[in-house]
This record gives sequence, structure tokens and C-alpha cells, in this order.
Amino acid sequence: MLKQFKLSLILALLTCTCCSVQTKAESDGVDVKGVFALLDLNRPGLEKVKQCCEKSDYDQASKELLKYYRARKGVVNPDIDLNNISISKREQKWADDALEHTFYVHDGYQPSFNYGKDINWKYWPVKDNELRWQLHRHKWFTPMGKAYQITKDERYAKEWALQYLDWIAKNPMAEVTKDQYEMDEKSKDEIVENAAFAWRPLETSHRVQDQINQFTLFLSSPSFTPEFLSAFLQNYYRHANHIMHNFSEKGNHLLFEAQRVFFAGTFFPEFKDAPAWQKRGIDILNHEIGKQVYDDGGQFELDPHYHLASINIFCRAIAVAKANQVEYLIPQSYINTVEKMIEFYANICFPDYTNPCFSDAKLGDPKAEQKNYREWSKLFPQNEVIKYFATKGKQGALPKHLSKGFLTSGFFTFRNGWGADATVMVVKAGPKGEWHCQPDNGTFELWFHGKKLFPDSGSYIYGGDAEVQKTRDWFRQTTVHNTLTLDHKNLETTESKTLLWKPEGTVQTLVTENPSYQNLRHRRTVFFVDQKFFVFVDEALGSATGKVNLNYHLTDGKIDVDRKHLTVTTQYADDSNVSIQGFSDQAANLEVTEGWYSLAYRQKTARPSLSFDLNKTNEAPVRFITVITPFTKADKKVAYVAKILKATDNELQVEVSVNGQKRILNWQR
Repeated sequence: MLKQFKLSLILALLTCTCCSVQTKAESDGVDVKGVFALLDLNRPGLEKVKQCCEKSDYDQASKELLKYYRARKGVVNPDIDLNNISISKREQKWADDALEHTFYVHDGYQPSFNYGKDINWKYWPVKDNELRWQLHRHKWFTPMGKAYQITKDERYAKEWALQYLDWIAKNPMAEVTKDQYEMDEKSKDEIVENAAFAWRPLETSHRVQDQINQFTLFLSSPSFTPEFLSAFLQNYYRHANHIMHNFSEKGNHLLFEAQRVFFAGTFFPEFKDAPAWQKRGIDILNHEIGKQVYDDGGQFELDPHYHLASINIFCRAIAVAKANQVEYLIPQSYINTVEKMIEFYANICFPDYTNPCFSDAKLGDPKAEQKNYREWSKLFPQNEVIKYFATKGKQGALPKHLSKGFLTSGFFTFRNGWGADATVMVVKAGPKGEWHCQPDNGTFELWFHGKKLFPDSGSYIYGGDAEVQKTRDWFRQTTVHNTLTLDHKNLETTESKTLLWKPEGTVQTLVTENPSYQNLRHRRTVFFVDQKFFVFVDEALGSATGKVNLNYHLTDGKIDVDRKHLTVTTQYADDSNVSIQGFSDQAANLEVTEGWYSLAYRQKTARPSLSFDLNKTNEAPVRFITVITPFTKADKKVAYVAKILKATDNELQVEVSVNGQKRILNWQR
């Protein structure tokens, strides 16, 4: 006969040295009978569980179910190999800190915050939305599982179980709108407000995936009791079902959620709804990979960080499918697109494996990036380029080209080599991107001799209260990017078109045009001359008036400013420097402005920033030439003179004198 017992009893008993909970009833919040109703008891291996349920002996059924899972074969978690568990010092600290309820939530907030002996899941020490969202991802749980597997110290398992149940008890579901989930609309109801953070579909999907790892790591522990298994399965079902009814509308969030629901349906086939989870997840991925990925391999958020994330989402689905013999669910077109995305990423990154920090991107870690290539190479063993980057050049082959353009996505790479001493410029000038994209059309980053000379501003932070949002807005504004603005205002339209792309020869050429402001379009021409220096020609075309700004933002260090000759020269201590010199038929001022860049969340570095300012007083075009020359200490000083000879909508001719030797740079269409 079923009786009621309290969740608090489970919590109390789990704190005991002996973590075996003896009960014959349902817990408060855990419908033990209902848990078995969620399962397909006709699956092979569940015969004893079914027999116990038919006798209404749910205690014994729970014990048999735990035995089943501990002995289960044929279902693989590709993320965890119990025979080869390792833990980094960083992860070990997260696990140890978690024993005292000091939770690692976000790299941007270190040292980590303590959430109290009686855990306060609503604690919000800084009104950054991301801080509170990511608390509910429970990033320290899996490291606790690794620590347990390595040490067999029951403290990790017991504390994990306690925290897991505590979270369930203190974070009830509620009806939350999509606007509330994204903080576009706030609720006065405390339960709804908390659920907006705790049950946002993205965070829910993080838990759906990571709980598979935790299940794998803690399953053998005495703290993982039959009663806890019931609580776990009920909670897990609630998570997967919640996502199924609340998928995000688009973007990387939708990809994450779909991939994780697919994983849930594959790893827990015992649930009756598992086939529906698996099908819905893979159907979304199969659909979205055609929608979110352009024909050139670029992801539509136009953000290298989220491009990488999308690659790994799609790859994880492939890995899960292959490990569990359901790869037939993934069409070849999907696999081909993922391969194209990886090649896209390889072409826009720098020789040290790091990415441009366009839009909301963060700077990648070279070791992590190399690991990515190793994982990708397992999925695409015949791809020689992926193999090259996976092995740091020991195997495989470099791309046959140097410079490369992706005309649909609007990413263009000028490159004179693939080694650390190369010159590499990546230009971003594409269509209107999704949420993480910034109004930065025409911007670029330049790598030279092992160093980024023009790092993009990055994002610094995502969103929160008014003060947090103010900071985010500063890093997103157009004027802090390497592009043209009118009166330092944000671009009104970001829809660049590629007018010309010529990636070969002694003079390589890119011409893009963006309808930046009402009655003002920005046409930018970039000449890569002799694979040594760059000539930019920026044209402000249209009837709009105001002050035209050519904005340039350098990496941190000393610079020499010559306002008379419109020249800036860096004085960095290492062997990677650059000169910037401006030329115009009309008067121009060189102004030094406030400058910062961010390579990681809530990290920023001061840097020299400048703008060449020209007055536009009528319909006449404003045109400006910038010569950008990276140089080493051994390079001889170069004297430039540049002027425009001819400029129409269909043609441009520029005369550049290099140490007195004249040459013509031009394009025509």
C-alpha cells in the first residue's frame, strides 16, 4: 500500500553516513508510481521491473530499475568514458568549492560566490542576467562526478544528490512567456520571476545534457539510491518535456535545445516519450542547419564564437547518433554542411587558432581549439585540412589557397601565409545578422607576426540592469569598430553587398557597400598590395550631411600621433607594429578617442583609438584613403603618398606612391 513520505526525509537521510533510504511510498513531489508510468516497461531488460509494478511493489520495482541501469548495455554516452576519467585542477576546485556551496557559475565572476549553507538559488549578487541564468546550468555537478569517480569519496556523491534535490524543491515551474524568459518583460510574481531564470529553455537544455554525464558518473554510488533514481527520472522527464513545449524560436538557443533533446531521447530510450524527443530534436537540427547556415558555411549570427558553438552542436548530434547506431537519422547533406562550417572557421581564424572577436565573440583558447579539430577529425578522417589543424601540421595538408572570401556570410580573409609570422586580415561585411551580431559592417582585424594589431571591441557583457546594459551598449556601438560612421552614430542598416572580390595576384581586392544611414551608403575598398600592406578607400555616398568618421582601434600600447600628416605609428616593444596614414582631397582632423576592447566576458583592456574626421556638407561624396602598413624592426621606413584619380559607381583608380615609385590600384565592374 502506497504511503506518502516527504522530500525532506530523502534530504535528511541522504546526509547520513549510510545513504540507503528505506521507504515504501511516494515522496512529496515524487510520484513513484507515476515514474513507472512514464517508462516503456516492455523494453528488453525491464522484465523484473514490470513484474514488480504489476504487483504494485514499487519499492522493489525501484530497486530492480536501479539494477537495470547499473547493468545496462547498448546505450552509450560519448562524452564520458568511465575507464578514462580525468579532472583538471580547475574542475577539481569547482568540485571542492561546491562541497561548501561556493558555486562556479561564470568565468567573468571570480572568485566564485557562496550561495549559503541553506542554498539560496535566487541569490543575485550582480544584476547581470547571465550570472543568474548560468547558476542554473550547474556547471560544478559534472566535475563533482569526475572527482567522485577518481577518488570514490562519497562526499561528492552525497552532496551532489542533496543539491540536486534541493534545486528541485526550491525552483518550481511556472507559466513563463518567451518575453519573460529573455528579460524583455518582467513579472512581479516572485515564482514566475525565478522560473524565468531557472526554467529558461536554454538553461533547461544544459541540465538535460549535463545530467546524462552526472547519471553516468554517479550511478554506481551508494548515494544514488532507488528512491533518488525515481526523483531523478521524474525531474529529467519534466525537463525534456518542458523543452518540447518551449523551444526557442531561432538561433543557437534552438540548436542547443534540439541537440540536447535528441541526446535525451537517445540516452534514455526507456521513456515512452523518448522516440518523440529523439525525432523532434533531430528534425529541428536537420531543418535548422539548412536555415541557419549559409551556402558558404557561415552561421547566420555572423559571430565566430557562436559559429564555433553551432559546429560543436551539430557535431555532438553526429557523435551521439554514431555511438548509438542511429546515424541513419542524419542525412549526408547535414554532414557535408558541418564539414563546410569547419572549413569556413579554419579560414577566418589566425595562425594561433584564435578567432576574430567580431560581434559578441570571445577569444578562443588555442589548446581548446586544437582539441576541437581533433574531435572534428574523428568525424571527418578524410579531410586533410581538418587533419592538418588537428595535428598542428604533422599530418594532413593546408588549404591550397591563401586568401579566401565567403560572399554570402560576408567574411573575407587576406592572407600571405599560414604560419605565425604571416600577415592576415579578416574583414566582416555581410548581411544583417541575428541577435549576437553587432552593427559593425566593414570592420576588420589584422594579425601580423604573431600579434593582433586591431582587435575587435568584443562584447564585454550581455545584459542586465541599466548599468550593465549601458556597458554592453558601449562595446556594441559602431564607432568602436574599425569602420565608417556618421557623427559617431550606430549604423541604421547592416546589409552589406559584395561588389568585387579578387583574392589572387599582386594586388588583391575587396569592394563592399553598406546602406549605413538614411541617404548615406558606405563603400569600402580594400587593396592588399604585394602581400605586404593595405590600402583602404572609404567613400561616404549620398545626400546626408554631418561629420564622417573613419574609426581605427589598435591593440594596447604606445603610439606616436602626427596630426599634421594624419599619421599614427605604434611603438610596441615586440616585433609587430603598424603605421596608419590618411590621405584626402579635403580637410581632415585626426582625433584620439576613448578605446577599450574585450576578449572575454567582463574583461576589458584600454587601447589607443582614433578617428579621421571629415565634414560632409552637401551631396558631394566624401572619400578618404588609409594606408595600413604592418612592419617589424628590421623593415625599412616607407614613405607613402596617395590620391584618388577616378571614382564612379562602377570604377575606382587610386595612385599610390611608395618611396617615390608610383603605381595604380584600380577596379572596374
